[in-house]
Amino acid sequence: MAARRALHFVFKVGDRARTARFYRELLGMRVLRHEEFEEGCKAACNGPYDGKWSKTMVGYGPEDNHFVAELTYNYGIGEYRLGNDFLGITLVSSQAVSNAKKMGWPLKEITSGVFETEAPGGYKFYLEDKEQPKKDPVWKVTLGVSDLQKSVSYWSGLLGMKIYEKDEEKQRALLGYADNQCKLELKAVGGAVDHGTAFGRIAFSCPKAELPNIEALMKKENQKILTPLVSLDTPGKATVQVVILADPDGHEICFVGDEAFRELSKVDPAGEKLLDDAMAADKSDKWFADHNMKKVSA
Repeated sequence: MAARRALHFVFKVGDRARTARFYRELLGMRVLRHEEFEEGCKAACNGPYDGKWSKTMVGYGPEDNHFVAELTYNYGIGEYRLGNDFLGITLVSSQAVSNAKKMGWPLKEITSGVFETEAPGGYKFYLEDKEQPKKDPVWKVTLGVSDLQKSVSYWSGLLGMKIYEKDEEKQRALLGYADNQCKLELKAVGGAVDHGTAFGRIAFSCPKAELPNIEALMKKENQKILTPLVSLDTPGKATVQVVILADPDGHEICFVGDEAFRELSKVDPAGEKLLDDAMAADKSDKWFADHNMKKVSA
């Protein structure tokens, strides 16, 4: 399983401009690539929507060795309802804490040296007030689960993750594919997991040859496959193969063939400008305001 990599978490965003400001100016990430699409994704990357959408990858460095965020923006949808499925991303950066204070962004110290803040849309981030490491500052993604043991069995037993920590008293577990990668924390929420309409997706890569095996294993174990093995095209870029799964609580999991994904995910020097140009050209907020209307709430 050492060849598997944690890649990114997918967020649906309603306010693209404020979201871009949060990731760029507060967290200090940069735009790695930006793509515009005229119709929905075959693997529902943008959620269950058919219209025009965009994808912006942001992070502290190249996707080859950093865990990043995928920001999906559906034109015409202004907000999404949060559930208790995504519980936060934790990263190490005193600079981000300092940026938040300078920007007057709401910040709450929850334990000594750890601050909670929210990205637009209500997604929680936990900032450790320590010097930002030269390696990837993104430490873990925390997801809510209804049955900790059942979830650990799935992620460890079926998906091959190593268990780094397990605390029965606090009902949490920390898993991952490698010591130097972003970890996955599972935390019991004391009931059913509600995905709202803001539900995201966590992505991993593996050798392309493993994808049919993953799909076959899930079929054999009667586990949910949301999207059977499929090829996804990005105009002018590499075609990748993916299979989309759902864990026992319905968390979406994407496995993508690593070889083609490394080609697709190369940093685009024009990424920042492409995002800025797309935001400047997006007159949807003005159109809705001029017509005394609000964007749809999903």
